[in-house]
Formats: sequence, C-alpha cells, structure tokens
Amino acid sequence: MTEFISMLENGDWLAGSSGPRYLLLRRRILQAIDDGVLQENEPLPSEREIAAITELSRVTVRKAVAGLVEDQVVVQKRGSGSFVAPKVQKVEQRLSSLTSFSEDMARRGMEASSEWLRRGLFPASPEEIFTLGLTSGQRVARVDRLRKADLTPMAIERASLSEKVLPHPELVSTSLYAVLRTSGMQPVRAIQRISARNLEHSDAEILGVPIGSAGLKIERVSYHASGQVVEFTRSVYRGDAYDFIAELQIAEN
Repeated sequence: MTEFISMLENGDWLAGSSGPRYLLLRRRILQAIDDGVLQENEPLPSEREIAAITELSRVTVRKAVAGLVEDQVVVQKRGSGSFVAPKVQKVEQRLSSLTSFSEDMARRGMEASSEWLRRGLFPASPEEIFTLGLTSGQRVARVDRLRKADLTPMAIERASLSEKVLPHPELVSTSLYAVLRTSGMQPVRAIQRISARNLEHSDAEILGVPIGSAGLKIERVSYHASGQVVEFTRSVYRGDAYDFIAELQIAEN
C-alpha cells in the first residue's frame, strides 16, 4: 500500500488531466491494480486517507470507489473497508454440447467440488409438475448445490427430477449425470433459456459476490432419448466467471 500512497501523493496524474476527478481517481486505482502495485485481497487506504492525500472531497473518493465496486474490481467488507477483489478465472462453456459441471471442469484441468444446499425428495411444485409432466401428488428429487471450481464459487444449481427418474437423490455425490447414466436415464438433449439478472441478496451471499452483481440465470429442460423429460434445472451463474460460447452456421439461401 505504501507504493500506492506514494503514487497518489504525486499529483502529476491530476495536473492537466480532463474529465471528472472521480473518473481520474478510478483510473489511477485501476492502473495500480493492473501494475501489481495493489495485490489481490489488499486493502485500499480509507476514503478519509485518500481524500487527504489527493485533496479531493470524500464524496469524489466515494464515487470513484463505488464505481470499482460496481465493476467488481473492489469489494467492500462491512466494518473492514475496501479491498482489491480476487481475480476469477473466466470459464468458457459451449452451448453445443450437454455435459455436467463436473465434466466441464475436469476437461479444463480444474477441480470441481460442491456444497450441498438441499438434497432429498419433496412434494412437487406446480411448476415442476408442469415441466416434468407429473401428476398431482407425485414427488420430485431436488438436488440443490453450490458448484465450485478450484474452491471458487461459480454457480448455484437447483435441479429437479421425478422420483421415478431419481428415487435416491442421496446417491448423487459429484456428477448427477454419472448417476443417471448408471440407470440408463442420462439425457441426450436439452433446451436452455439464458437471461441476464442482478443477483439478489441470498444468491449473492452464497456466491460470495456483492448484492446486485451481474449474473446469468439459466433454465434447462433435459430429455431422454425416448423423449421423456429427465431434468428441470434452474441455475444462477456468476457473470464475472462465465462466458457462454455458441458456434453459428450461416443458413443456405
């Protein structure tokens, strides 16, 4: 932090510069992070200290830091101050193949792990009854978990399957598809709907990101070769950790 404070004390970066001062300060902090002057998880000087060094108002400093928090470059911890956010390795997932999270991470040389949020048999909700093609009174297996790659939280995955397809959800330890494969119920195709969203308090807390951070909501309905619906999954992915890639072909006229 000492080197960063020295950078701020040198007022050359403000002299003759155009544009709002909070943007200039934000760029200065970003430069320090990019140059390695400020490391991951390192605290920033307090707003009061930055304001005193730069002779900017605390409102200006607060606005600069708020922009960095919004961009997920800086995280704020209540009672502790502002810290440089740890860098998250971007994961590219192709939309042309149906694979499990565990299989995706293994191909990338990353260690997949899960933290169970819920696992068991429950009365089906109206949405589950409709999507899975169930009758009233049937139960569903719910497999809800926080998915991690190299111990970094990546996504919240909430899968629902009919009790007939997954009568013993406790057998799922790592890969759901591996369990389905053993019973001959592995899906062969799926339809996914992807939409952008800002993470609400509960999901943001589980993923360890600020409330309102950018996220991706994915609903997937997977089908068996027979045409039977196998899986109805609603997932929330970190927007800063995932890129979904689709390969397109130009249709012939």
